[in-house]
Amino acid sequence: MRNNTDDGREPRNEATTDEDRSITVNRVIEATPERVYEAFVDPDELAAWLSPEGFSCEVHEFDATEGGTFRMSFTADIDELEPYAHTFHGTYEELSPGQRIVYTEEFESDDPGMTGEMTTTVTFEKVSDGTEVTAHQAGIPENIPPQDANEGWNDSLGNLADIVEEA
Repeated sequence: MRNNTDDGREPRNEATTDEDRSITVNRVIEATPERVYEAFVDPDELAAWLSPEGFSCEVHEFDATEGGTFRMSFTADIDELEPYAHTFHGTYEELSPGQRIVYTEEFESDDPGMTGEMTTTVTFEKVSDGTEVTAHQAGIPENIPPQDANEGWNDSLGNLADIVEEA
């Protein structure tokens, strides 16, 4: 894993939020953009890294083509997280191998605070020590604090790094 930048600074792993209920999270992963992208479009690998700490992911439907759809569930691994388990579905809007993924997603919930379509844009930029992955998620439902979404993405990108980083 990356310990510091070429100029001695700590690696970028930050989030920003704004009024449209969005976040942006960055992480450098020691793998090629193509390898990192592959982990986003392979259902088995996606299920292995996407769920944040305390959850498991099950992929029910998966068609990683532009216009293709997916459906997944996060199941709580411990009882106290059970109220936060959820199922969601979405559509792939753009798939540019090794460069960019754009998809929409919605939670399957009767709770009005969980409604609405989110849009996630993930970019992969080659850097000297791997790939900088930037995930921007907009339209986060009212009942999800953006900081929770930020923490979830940081957990997920850490899991992704564990799977794809080269020795």
